[in-house]
Amino acid sequence: MPLVETGYAKINLALHVRARRADGYHELETLFAFAADGDRLTAEPADDLSLRVDGPFAAGLGGDDDLVLRAARVLRAASGITAGARLHLTKQLPVAAGIGGGSADAAAALRLLSRLWSVEHPLAEIAAGLGADVPACVASRTVRGEGVGERLLPVPSADLSGLPLLLVNPGVPMPTGPVFAGWDGVDRGPLASGPPLAAAQAGRNDLAPPAMHLAPVIGDLTAALNAAPGIILARMSGSGATCFALFEDIASRDRAHAAVQARYPNAWCLATELR
Repeated sequence: MPLVETGYAKINLALHVRARRADGYHELETLFAFAADGDRLTAEPADDLSLRVDGPFAAGLGGDDDLVLRAARVLRAASGITAGARLHLTKQLPVAAGIGGGSADAAAALRLLSRLWSVEHPLAEIAAGLGADVPACVASRTVRGEGVGERLLPVPSADLSGLPLLLVNPGVPMPTGPVFAGWDGVDRGPLASGPPLAAAQAGRNDLAPPAMHLAPVIGDLTAALNAAPGIILARMSGSGATCFALFEDIASRDRAHAAVQARYPNAWCLATELR
């Protein structure tokens, strides 16, 4: 039987952009959290590396430069092995959506292949070279990110684990570059420390205004989620366009899910919970 891993959907409970660096990247402070669901990746032993992609969001994926294959090659080189793998990705998360789809899949590949190949190389060292969000996605647990997101600090997450979560993407692709380019350059202050839920509620997503300028439906969707009964926190994740909503109970989440589907019939929705 093939080994199986999940590329858990990532959300940014808060995302503070503090400065633009000379190298073009941005100094960030964020709280990463992860859904209990996401993409599905399997692996079987093989002589060579190969990747097959299917699922509702498979279009355009699976080429030789796919991040899953890149992660596999980097792990193989770092561990000095020559084994291959037959990889199969079922792409269930939308792409260019602010929920770390490619990074989550690369992280899942690292975890999966380290098991398949019995590799003990520290995955965090490899992950950092694959993308800013990949180190957080390797652990797929609530964590605070600083720098460009690669410096990870543990946070207590007992108040978050198991919270009902609704993810909604209005069907608008949102490439990261134009959203960051639209940031106004104003440092609106640090992300609070302490319990992550309280810090998130006191925080913000500095990329939401430029994303909403590009796609006003994000603002409409966020407002609708924030008006739902039982809401704890609703906000855009990452650079968009996916929005998340945390609820007091499953019944409130499911009522909001039904209301969103009725109001936005073409939206992608995932009713789940935080890990």
